[in-house]
Amino acid sequence: MGIPMDIRDAWVNHSNRSSNFIISSPDEDLKFLRSQMCTQEGVRAGVKSASIACVASAIPTLVAVRTIPWAKANLNYTAQALIISAASIAAYFITADKTILECARRNTRSLYEKPS
Repeated sequence: MGIPMDIRDAWVNHSNRSSNFIISSPDEDLKFLRSQMCTQEGVRAGVKSASIACVASAIPTLVAVRTIPWAKANLNYTAQALIISAASIAAYFITADKTILECARRNTRSLYEKPS
């Protein structure tokens, strides 16, 4: 029970035909390249921030588990990993989002500035 071959081929050819009529302008290519650069910049900044947050949250968590009696009794390995990874994930997404938005704002501002 699948899609008959002739219907499947017609659907594949239909989707290929419709994409051939799209012609991108140089402005669209430039916008795409700028968005790719903003995304890469955001990922780099996010990874850097996540690695710093990982170290900054791992050291106090591991020290607390070994010295504080309540933490020693209640925080198992899974809880420790969740604390550290939550801090890292939050730092990554917050930093990447801020960086991408700032880059997009900078690109938009440069498009609308009047050349003097």
